[in-house]
Amino acid sequence: MAAERGGDIVSEFLSQNPHLANWVESLKAHCETNKQWHARREFILRNIEVFPTIQPGTPSPSLDRLISLSMVWANHVFLGCRYPQPVMDRVNEMAEGIAVKDAPQWKTRDEIMGKAKRPASSEVDAEYQVKKIKPTDADPRPHSRSVGHPVKSGPPPGAITKHQPFFNRLYKAVAWKLVSAGGFGPNLEHFEILRSCVESCKASLNCVFVPLKDIPDLPTGRTQKEGQVCELRCQTVYIGTGYGRDECTARAMASKEALKVFQGHKVTVKVCRRRFRGLDVEDLVLQDDQTRSQVFPPALCYPFQEDQ
Repeated sequence: MAAERGGDIVSEFLSQNPHLANWVESLKAHCETNKQWHARREFILRNIEVFPTIQPGTPSPSLDRLISLSMVWANHVFLGCRYPQPVMDRVNEMAEGIAVKDAPQWKTRDEIMGKAKRPASSEVDAEYQVKKIKPTDADPRPHSRSVGHPVKSGPPPGAITKHQPFFNRLYKAVAWKLVSAGGFGPNLEHFEILRSCVESCKASLNCVFVPLKDIPDLPTGRTQKEGQVCELRCQTVYIGTGYGRDECTARAMASKEALKVFQGHKVTVKVCRRRFRGLDVEDLVLQDDQTRSQVFPPALCYPFQEDQ
């Protein structure tokens, strides 16, 4: 069946939405085992919001499409069926975050015959690895030791492509968690929700704290000098800043701001300009799909620095 944690979330979701329980059970096929059905049921519930025209209990083309996609994914996982690559890419993206315990392992004919080729690293990844192993004059850390501040630099090549799939998974995990919690609101444990979602995606949050009085680039109008500032990063991507009287409060406010980004229809990793110790630097920033002119808080640590 789906992993125990996934089953708990589904049960919790259905207990809070009892009108969906009987309806979704009616979609089970007669030939499905409980293990297959529990995984496909989670697929359907996780993606029902992708098809806003679906009305539980009412037949519709959108419902037929969702059911068909769920069957494609289940057939691939449990029976080893393969479909055109665009279809496989679609269902695999929709299934991100679903863990299936003891799923069958399938091999292609080439793999069975020993003809499968080992995937080669992309040129972008190779270039990134070279830059990590052999620092060049563009590496900010040697300059920071010699002249007292980093030079202008940017993210490594292919950084957005590298990080976007992770944040697609995190977006689904956060959306699912907020639905289970009754929606986004001021009374949630914002940090705990964000932390648990990040850890469910096999990553961790990085928190950087700086006393408010030590930040030279505070917005004009902020006269308060006591307290702490917290910057949250995940996978080297900036996701939020918060101010508070102590580290705990600042971290909670930063988490609240970060969760606001997940309220749109998707999140996107972008390269944006931020201030760091009086300089403009490029940083990887997580943004929603809303169009707005945005001024980011000053960076508390140099972007992409491994020992930050």
